[in-house]
Amino acid sequence: MNPVLKRFRFQRFSTVQLLIALAVLLMAAPFVEELEGGHLILSVLFSLVLLAGVFAVADRKRTLAIALILAVPAITARWINHFRPNLVHPAVFLVCALLLLAFVIGHLLHFILRAPVVTVDVLCASIAAYLMLGLMWTVAYWLVDQVTPGGAFSFNTERGVHSMNGFTGFYFSFITLSTVGYGDITPVSRAARWLAAMEAMTGLLYVAVLIARLVSLYSSAKRDHS
Repeated sequence: MNPVLKRFRFQRFSTVQLLIALAVLLMAAPFVEELEGGHLILSVLFSLVLLAGVFAVADRKRTLAIALILAVPAITARWINHFRPNLVHPAVFLVCALLLLAFVIGHLLHFILRAPVVTVDVLCASIAAYLMLGLMWTVAYWLVDQVTPGGAFSFNTERGVHSMNGFTGFYFSFITLSTVGYGDITPVSRAARWLAAMEAMTGLLYVAVLIARLVSLYSSAKRDHS
């Protein structure tokens, strides 16, 4: 195989870049959103996360093709909505992004569960999958809020927050995923409550199953070397 193609193939497997992209997005979200042009920066970071997810799971041409088919409309619709919101409703890119995130998470979990030993890639994939679960539910909450504006969530804050767009969605999603729940944002509609309950259960089960899997891999590796 051509050395250039080999190098490209190796980079497609890397979950380190995906984890870095996720970390940058999550750390930057609360700070850049209030800046002038902050939503543009968040759109760029979100698009980079989606692309990083595509190349992190693209181990075969078929997988890459499916991921790109899901990614192109999601990213395109996001940018059209950003510059011309009257042309594309936010629900369009949110649905496309949900499908892509679910696809990437599924492949990451498949990689983790089938890994023979604990490696840096396995650890990075484990953390990235957890963060992408929070991101997927962020998009889901935003979608429900767009479909039923003002009727899906109750905001018990003094800062005048009335939408799940941007950092508010990130905040509520990861607080729910970690089962903390401060009560400042309350799901009201059936769909919002169902999503919150499912995310809380997923957060608990993911940590339990992940720890069991990693301990099993580590124990097996120690027995093989003894």
